Amino acid sequence: MRFEAFSFGSIQIDGVSYDHDVVIDRGQVCKRKKKASKKFREAFGHTPLSLEEGIPWKCRRLVVGTGTGALPVMNEVQAEAERRKVELLIMPTEKAIELLKQSPAETNAILHVTC
Repeated sequence: MRFEAFSFGSIQIDGVSYDHDVVIDRGQVCKRKKKASKKFREAFGHTPLSLEEGIPWKCRRLVVGTGTGALPVMNEVQAEAERRKVELLIMPTEKAIELLKQSPAETNAILHVTC
């Protein structure tokens, strides 16, 4: 998987540009479906990552790119990662991309690109 460009509101992976948050699940890239998490928005001031979403748990490590730090990750997600014995790494998207470039094996990701 080649991460070719990242800037506010856009990420380019394997020659395809995305202008929305993405989920990387075992090498497949798709749009993050955050609608189920919108009900928590008021409590966080931003739509958080919640267990209500389709989180790609089939991995040893899950990297969550938080944009510039704006994407909240609910405590329940962290607890579920621990229960499943999945290493959960939460960091700004730019750092998450660098980590994915270096060590992508058995790693899935959720990357926030819009703020």
